[in-house]
Amino acid sequence: MDVRMADLPGIGKKMSIVTAQGSMIVLVIHHTGKRELYFFQDADDDEADFSIDLTADETRELGAQLLGAVFQPVSNDKMKLFRSQIVTEWVEIKKGAPVAGKTIKDLEIRKRTGVSIVGIFRSSEVIASPEADQRLEIGDTIMAIGKSDQIAQFERLCEGEAV
Repeated sequence: MDVRMADLPGIGKKMSIVTAQGSMIVLVIHHTGKRELYFFQDADDDEADFSIDLTADETRELGAQLLGAVFQPVSNDKMKLFRSQIVTEWVEIKKGAPVAGKTIKDLEIRKRTGVSIVGIFRSSEVIASPEADQRLEIGDTIMAIGKSDQIAQFERLCEGEAV
């Protein structure tokens, strides 16, 4: 990445950023506070592919977002570790399962198995992020998240085995 600053006499400052892919972003900050952002697919082009005008507040917000003020991506190494430990599984409630007809709260699923129920698929209905008072029914397909051993324990419970 190549970053360059230049004075624009009578106008303000210009910042040019050439990316590793050869694209370029140019920010022109006027003395008046106006900001112009230009996008060049090819850094050698004379004419921008796209441009927008931003207020000072919009520019600060964009900068904050680019810096990760709200969302910080997870590194690949951490994601690999996360994926190796956390499992999402779809588990059907079988006939005779002790969980059938009871609420998530009454069953204390997370306390008993360590699994979190993140969705319920019932016929053509989808219940996302079910509340604790949601009843589980025979034939429901539960979207559960947890460690592999926790999921296995939850599967046994949904098949009718006591845990």
